[in-house]
Amino acid sequence: MTNYLDKSQQPILGNDVVDSETPQGEQWRASMWKFLLFSALGIALFIIPFQWDGKVTILLGVLTDALQALLGGSVVYVAMAIVTTSFLGALAVKVLKPNLHEDAIVKKLFDVDWFWLTARLLGMVFVWMIYLQVGPEFIINRNTGGVIFEDLIPILIPLFFFAILSLPFLTDFGLMEFLGTLASKIFVKLFKLPGRSAVDAMSSWFGAASIGLLVTMQEYDKSYYSQREAAIIATTFSVTSIAFTYVVAKTIGVDDNFVYFYLTIALTGFIAAIIMPRIPPLSLKPDTYHSGKSMLDEGIPAQYTTYQWAVNRAVTRAHSMPSLGQVFKRSVKNLFDIYFGLIPVIFAIGTIGLGLAEYTPVFKWLSTPLVPLLDLLQIPEAAEAAPAMIMGFADMYLPALVGKSIESEMTRFIVGACSITQIIYMSEVGALILKSNIKLNVLELFMIFILRTLISLVVITSVAHLLY
Repeated sequence: MTNYLDKSQQPILGNDVVDSETPQGEQWRASMWKFLLFSALGIALFIIPFQWDGKVTILLGVLTDALQALLGGSVVYVAMAIVTTSFLGALAVKVLKPNLHEDAIVKKLFDVDWFWLTARLLGMVFVWMIYLQVGPEFIINRNTGGVIFEDLIPILIPLFFFAILSLPFLTDFGLMEFLGTLASKIFVKLFKLPGRSAVDAMSSWFGAASIGLLVTMQEYDKSYYSQREAAIIATTFSVTSIAFTYVVAKTIGVDDNFVYFYLTIALTGFIAAIIMPRIPPLSLKPDTYHSGKSMLDEGIPAQYTTYQWAVNRAVTRAHSMPSLGQVFKRSVKNLFDIYFGLIPVIFAIGTIGLGLAEYTPVFKWLSTPLVPLLDLLQIPEAAEAAPAMIMGFADMYLPALVGKSIESEMTRFIVGACSITQIIYMSEVGALILKSNIKLNVLELFMIFILRTLISLVVITSVAHLLY
């Protein structure tokens, strides 16, 4: 196998320069096999579809279903323990103010600001109210908090377990660098973005929206992206991961069509990514940099072809990875971070959102202008689907949770796919953008949400009519 690495070149991997020696000889061959084998395992887990138990799924879905069946009813007690520990731990850190090292696991899991502490408190209060069936119907009803407690969380806990622990095979052993380098020219031509952003996008598609968004925020702060580029990447490529997409498909009852569901989302995201950077408000953002000037240099060394440089980056990334034991240890920390950080927020925001949907006409009022459009697109049960479309601005799960009661499978397919391609949901992506240095306000985020919804509806509905 040809060794494309030149010891005089320090390969750039992802968004940072790898601090390790370039592999040579036997190290090169070992690192190449490391890249190929672990990346293949990641692809097998997350991407390759197959027929299983009468439906088309992915290996991650099979593992999730198996663990869900094994846990059975005990999963609700796991959820209660997670949410309660999440708040009490954060409260203890807030009150006691221990002197924690910046990298300490306790700091990572429990050192949060007052907003997220309040969200964790609400999550804990809601979970105990739902379990004990004490409190207002707005919270404890089977169609509000009960949906989160009995339908969504039993899927999320086993899914997060396998997805977070196996994600490094997809993202950390060179596949991202290889695909990102090959896709770089496409990003420049189609999306008016630096090729570097290909890796940000893949971090979202293969990992999680928050991962890709955090990378984008860091790149903007380092002046690798202009304000316009960072705004486009944050609101166009912070797509929910394959794992989360499977949760939505399963929740809304279209997981037996998961491959078509995901391909439709990919097509819609691609079309929206071409259109959105060319129209306001994103097209009006200035090409100014955080430090005043660009720090980006994306040139491929003259002695390399694009493919050779892609291999260079992939193999060197694989070479730089620590032992599997260390990778596993880091993944476990990330797993607990997701459990303690996200699940209480889902209980808090999800329960309130479903309560508003069940007991108030707020979302019906807001979605009234959508109903004629849905009727025009010949979407069955348009009046029931319209509120679910608007709910996506609050949280990505709400459309699926509300839409699961719609009888038409085609409509459920459209609602679920739209909830992924809308991207801007305030419970995670929107909140992170507002906290970042990227200058996007709530009004601009809502405008982007509406525009993405309209684009998504046209594309997804066209595909759905072909499928159904």
